[in-house]
Amino acid sequence: MAPCFSSPTAQRLLTIIRKNKARAREMRVLFLGLDNAGKTTILKRVTGGDVSSVSPTLGFNIMSLVRGDHTLNVWDVGGQRTLRPYWRNYFESTDAVVWVVDSSDSLRLDDAAAELRALLSEERLAGATLLVFANKQDLAGSLSHEQIRDALGLEAIASHKWRIVPCSAISGVGLDEGLDWVVGEVAGRLYWSGRKTEAAVVASSDVEQSAVAPAPAAGSAVHV
Repeated sequence: MAPCFSSPTAQRLLTIIRKNKARAREMRVLFLGLDNAGKTTILKRVTGGDVSSVSPTLGFNIMSLVRGDHTLNVWDVGGQRTLRPYWRNYFESTDAVVWVVDSSDSLRLDDAAAELRALLSEERLAGATLLVFANKQDLAGSLSHEQIRDALGLEAIASHKWRIVPCSAISGVGLDEGLDWVVGEVAGRLYWSGRKTEAAVVASSDVEQSAVAPAPAAGSAVHV
């Protein structure tokens, strides 16, 4: 008799495989940064919205972005000082953090660096990919992305895979480059995990079935 995946244990294993496959197509992305950094403007730009007038985010916005075969479930959370203690409510299951910096606001770079360090120390964000958007590069007097990198101390970060991309939320320059990197980085991590999990589960299932079912006769098909 040919083996089949009908036992409760095998069914649970197949459910794990399906969930891993589904998860490989979705990513939870958290957009954070100080107020007036341009987080919402960036998201409006990449979704084709009107960026001529954007109101401060007093709370959070949720939207989905489709990038190729992947869906980014994005949480855009306000950056006012009174709202920052509530950021931790959105950390669960985050795959990537997009940290947006106002490159023209040199006076608050120390504040941005301190908040970023606090974020990266959070256990629930362990392993999350970090993209830093050095926004407002189109404004005169803006700091370069190298200056932003140094001010934030990015090169000292060993706990997260990171990249900094200079951009302009108004013109759109740099936005696709940054988001495509996030998608590729997170997808590579999730797909690799999924392949390992699926291979391990299938191997485990094969061992379980071979232990309880007779081997098929020569020339017969094994239906899974």
